[in-house]
Amino acid sequence: MKFLTVVSLFALASAASAASVKRGSPLDVQIQAIGYTTVKASITNVGQSAFKVFTSGSLLDSSPLEKVQVFQGGSRIPFDGVRLMISTVNLTEADFQIIAAGETIETVFDVAELHDLGIGGTFTVIAKGALSYADSGSTKLAGVVEYASNQLLINVDGVEATKTRQQLHSSIAKRINLQSDCTSSQRTVILAALKNCVTRATRAAAAANNNTAKMTEYFKRTDATTRNTVAGVFNRIISECGSTTSGISRLFCTDIYPSCQPRNLAYTLPGSASYIVFCPLYFSSNPALTKTCHGVDQVWTTIHEMTHLTGIKGTDDYGTYEYNGVIGLSADKNINHADTYASFAKAVEVGC
Repeated sequence: MKFLTVVSLFALASAASAASVKRGSPLDVQIQAIGYTTVKASITNVGQSAFKVFTSGSLLDSSPLEKVQVFQGGSRIPFDGVRLMISTVNLTEADFQIIAAGETIETVFDVAELHDLGIGGTFTVIAKGALSYADSGSTKLAGVVEYASNQLLINVDGVEATKTRQQLHSSIAKRINLQSDCTSSQRTVILAALKNCVTRATRAAAAANNNTAKMTEYFKRTDATTRNTVAGVFNRIISECGSTTSGISRLFCTDIYPSCQPRNLAYTLPGSASYIVFCPLYFSSNPALTKTCHGVDQVWTTIHEMTHLTGIKGTDDYGTYEYNGVIGLSADKNINHADTYASFAKAVEVGC
């Protein structure tokens, strides 16, 4: 990892997350093409009561997240947008959107901006993920609902799709080139987090092979394949966190995408660009290290973001964060969930 320093940001936060997956989702998600590569997602509450959705990091977030998965000929097209780490500390009503029973809300995005559709032809698009929610009258996350939309077929002109994608990414490149260095204090914080990342990831890699109880709790499987996968991820993190002059990622202290919204601790562009941005909240909200079980600290966020890198694992967030979110996911999702790795590593270190 190359320490490509840039301007300012803050420190992290933590707290409650989704407690369990709510069976029988009250949300119906449908997608349709409304333009060239523009897609509209309609989310309908088909339940009997209002549903209170946590919007940050979700399908309703305005950040350049992976709102849909795109396939061609059975192969998934890589995602070029950002993966976020969200703070769930001290949530307010403004962090939620209430969808009344029978109500439909809509969001629109361009598939070509964040997926390379330059080959052209017919692509299959599906919105598939999870939404965290709170109960009525509360701002504490209570659970997760998973959703999967209809499959949408779109016919794409590869030349035009490439222009759409290049317009976005060329503007990002200009912002990167204009940045100045991280401040001395920010650099000190990140270097300390990277050093502690190596220590925590080293313990986690060992635990993947010898701590059956923790593997069962967090990844819900203890077979050799799962153990080897988890250990491999942590070993790659050890290498990435262990150098500031080489590796697959670049680290920034400025909102170059931009995606540092008020609750975003950090974000990663996981693909070919492979950069991690530490947002202001990273430097201002949470301690460098905590000894609290499941307590988010700067090392937690660093490990979380490292797993998003395609060269490390290419993990997803599934719209849920921290320990309560981890235990609410299935084993198939845990093995590809950023906070499962971050939470597991913290538990091993602290001895939860």
